[in-house]
Amino acid sequence: MSALYTAIATANGREGRAVTNDGLLDVTLAPPKELGGTGAGTNPEQLFAAGYAACFASALGLVAKRMERDVSQASVTAEVGLGSNGQGGFALSVTLRVELPDELQGESGRALVEAAHQVCPYSNATRGNIPVELVVE
Repeated sequence: MSALYTAIATANGREGRAVTNDGLLDVTLAPPKELGGTGAGTNPEQLFAAGYAACFASALGLVAKRMERDVSQASVTAEVGLGSNGQGGFALSVTLRVELPDELQGESGRALVEAAHQVCPYSNATRGNIPVELVVE
């Protein structure tokens, strides 16, 4: 694969900072309170959720354009869960909640979301690696 774009970020752990090489993203990292942290910063799961939601929304727009549909009022919420993998490590799970306009409810909307799931690079990267549930609202 020849990359069309490469994002570069550096972090020094779950507590500290994450910074992109262009300085446009510079965030404080801290474990969430639910994991015994202070919650005084963002965490990798939130960053992954934001990235996946944005990317999936973009893929949805691309697919909708191809199908001559309007999804400008749609939104995508990604819920990223972190849990034990049962082998001493950790695993992720994702639920993507896609809110579509009324005229795209039902089978046509579901088909649009399924097609976006085939186009989105986050979906392609996670497919077969972590469970991803699609919820069309």
